[in-house]
Amino acid sequence: MVEEPVRVGAMLFTMVDPHRGYEVAYNRWYERDHFYAGCMIGPGMLSGARWVAPRRLKDLRFPSSSPFAEPVDAGSYLAIYWVHEGQEAEWGDWASKQVWWLYENERGFDERTHAQTGVYDFVSSAAAPSHRVPIALALDHRYESLLVVVTEPTGRRGGAELAAALDDGPLPALLASGAGALSSSWIVRRANQTNGGSDAAGSSGRSSPMPLGASGGSNERLVQLVFSERDPIDTWNDVRTYGAAIESSGLGTVTFAAPFLPTDVGTDTYTDELW
Repeated sequence: MVEEPVRVGAMLFTMVDPHRGYEVAYNRWYERDHFYAGCMIGPGMLSGARWVAPRRLKDLRFPSSSPFAEPVDAGSYLAIYWVHEGQEAEWGDWASKQVWWLYENERGFDERTHAQTGVYDFVSSAAAPSHRVPIALALDHRYESLLVVVTEPTGRRGGAELAAALDDGPLPALLASGAGALSSSWIVRRANQTNGGSDAAGSSGRSSPMPLGASGGSNERLVQLVFSERDPIDTWNDVRTYGAAIESSGLGTVTFAAPFLPTDVGTDTYTDELW
């Protein structure tokens, strides 16, 4: 038997706000059309999941300003997708053409603003004691919440080096606290360092039909996704402790920390709680 025959290679991370008054329309368009036509039917796409930040969770984000989201409470909906290892370029080529095809065929949605969109390479994962869900299945497991932590490494340390240092340093305490069950670390995809991960241009000469949000910070930033079996309000003090431990260790500076809940697929739950 081949060990880990299904392997995650890359992630698409896209955090978006619907325009006010279009919350329900956006939610239905995304989950009933774009989630599949814009991503899931592409070559090499393993899985995807949508998350949402109601106002009460946006109020927990820190620090107060961030290059990852401007303002820091931008981004009500977060969609995450896994791409199979070895098919990252193939999927990227398909996606960069598909998004233009969709808009040219009136399958887009203009009443939305991207807060942050990018493509990231997988670095590592770590699990809490006795937790057995592998990273390849994380988006299908239906965790209670998702905790996003973005860190800029200090000195000349790169994102992958920072991930290794956190895996051996502050991260085990966060997992042991029960705040997180499974953590994963990601760095900006080197094949394309532009925000959004796609160089293919449409007829307008732009790489995307819409702006893709804030810069995100440096290309050495580390994005950590911590999947949790608990309500994020109950675990957020542990996340703050983790952020403080990162900074006190001298390893890096936390530039964005935000909790999310899974969307209730097929319903409009949370659309009236965003603002």
